[in-house]
Amino acid sequence: QVQLVESGGGLVQAGGSLRLSCAVSRSIGSINAMGWYRQAPGKQRELVAGISSGGSTNYADSVKGRFTISRDNANNTVYLQMNSLKPEDTARYYCNAAVHIMGFMYNYWGQGTQVTVSS
Repeated sequence: QVQLVESGGGLVQAGGSLRLSCAVSRSIGSINAMGWYRQAPGKQRELVAGISSGGSTNYADSVKGRFTISRDNANNTVYLQMNSLKPEDTARYYCNAAVHIMGFMYNYWGQGTQVTVSS
C-alpha cells in the first residue's frame, strides 16, 4: 500500500507560481513511476508530468517549459513547480504512484489539491 498526500494548491493570479508537494508513505526509490495528473470540471483526468525511478521526466505539451517535476528521495516527496500559470491550468491536481508488484502494476492516488488561476 502507498498513501499519497498532496498539498500546495490554492488561488493564484495568471502569471503566478505554485509548488505542489506529494508526501509518500514509503520510499519513493521503490516506486516505478510517480506523476501529477489534473482534472478540470467536465473533463477527463490528464497526465501533467511524470518522473520514473531512473529520473526520466515527461510533460504534457501544454505545460512544457512552465512546469517542473522533481523528487526528494530523502524525504519521500515529489514536487510540481508550476510557473507562468494560466487560467486553463485551473483543475484539481492529483499525485499518482505506479508500483510494479509480482507482475502487476498498481496505481495509487492521493485526494488531490485544488489549483485555481484567475485571469
